[in-house]
Amino acid sequence: MNTKYIDLIDQSFYFPQEEFKLEENKLQFHGIDLMELVEKYGAPLKFTYLPQISNNIQRAKNWFAEAFEKHNYKGNYNYCYCTKSSHFKHVLDEALTNDIHIETSSAFDIDIVQSLKKEGKITDKTYVLSNGFKREQYVTNIAELINGGHKNCIPIIDNYEELDLLSNEIKGKFNVGIRIASEEEPKFEFYTSRLGIGYKNIVPFYKNQIQNNKKVELKMLHFFINTGIRDNAYYWNELTKCLKVYTALKKICPSLNSLNIGGGFPIKNSLAFDFDYAYMVDEIVNQIKTVCDEEGVDTPNIFTEFGSFTVGESGGAIYKVLYQKQQNDREKWNMINSSFITTLPDTWAINKRFIMLPINRWDQSYERVLLGGLTCDSDDYYNSEQHVNAIYLPKYNKEKPLYIGFFNTGAYQETIGGFGGLQHCLIPSPKHLLIQRDSDGNLTTKLFAEQQKSEDLLNILGYNEN
Repeated sequence: MNTKYIDLIDQSFYFPQEEFKLEENKLQFHGIDLMELVEKYGAPLKFTYLPQISNNIQRAKNWFAEAFEKHNYKGNYNYCYCTKSSHFKHVLDEALTNDIHIETSSAFDIDIVQSLKKEGKITDKTYVLSNGFKREQYVTNIAELINGGHKNCIPIIDNYEELDLLSNEIKGKFNVGIRIASEEEPKFEFYTSRLGIGYKNIVPFYKNQIQNNKKVELKMLHFFINTGIRDNAYYWNELTKCLKVYTALKKICPSLNSLNIGGGFPIKNSLAFDFDYAYMVDEIVNQIKTVCDEEGVDTPNIFTEFGSFTVGESGGAIYKVLYQKQQNDREKWNMINSSFITTLPDTWAINKRFIMLPINRWDQSYERVLLGGLTCDSDDYYNSEQHVNAIYLPKYNKEKPLYIGFFNTGAYQETIGGFGGLQHCLIPSPKHLLIQRDSDGNLTTKLFAEQQKSEDLLNILGYNEN
């Protein structure tokens, strides 16, 4: 009988896959011996495999280059990284080696931009697209960046008052974009995004506040929908509406030359994941060109703001199964030595699923289990995979410790989880490793952060005051 865990995977998926393979019944991720990491650094453990960031950026650039050539598309493609996905310096340093641009969301983002400029990682030619609702400090920081000579900083107007706020602090002429408030899917609790300005109001807004304003030049229209880029009727319908606004605006605004289609590329969340990125890029480029040709306007430069797609597939987390609790005749709980709420908060907050696989013992029989975290919160669990409504793992054996990995966790989890701060039930943040390859292609590891200690948390809580 085929009762080993490897048999289950072989029967369910095409395996091995590009990033996953087995060596002596132990899982490797992009050629990284994960059990070797566990033996050297222990678990729980988080890691960032930096080369995957560059790999995904180059994949997207190639897709757009091929689509531009196929459709004889006139214009430039600019890849922007959405910093809110992960603000860490090692992420930005890696991403910026690929000749990309930046999208910001808040005041402190601009401080990061200024720091990167001092290091020479960003220049005045780098586009800095400033999105989000702009409070006083954000406006001030944007103004300081532009006043300092960074003319490629383009604030994206989110509401009717922002233009005046920016004009009051920016010296001389500056460029802006306008964000479209897209209509949400029917299943949403509201009809229209709170971000941006409504479709019908954009042309009147341009005429009233920008057209005769000698200080401001409109360069960009920004389009993004919450569900991301998907091959469904909803996405194509919203893109068509956006293009109608763009062409109408372009006819009365010669300076408008760029369309920002935002982010939203999905990342792999299952071994069964199947998404035709090249087709989607090709069709987006084709539709933009077709509508512009029909309306007799020049095709725009295309900007994207990929965040999760850039950094998500670089991240992973490894846990040890501490103990198994048989709570009734059907449910077995494998307790991990950390917490899902604190280390992978999206599994708790939005029921997000990541790729989950055992690190070792693939040659042994398997069982159906639930995974529980260490906190005393009933919501601290993980109970199903993206492709099935259950979790299967090698059978628990007290004498043979089982380690499990969650993969493609690199976007949002650290910032949402409050990296370096308090954790639910004071569960410490795990160690964090950075994994790179040297010029010869050899793997190198660097400890970015130690596991939190008691004194770290007590200091935050005020127990160690002098």
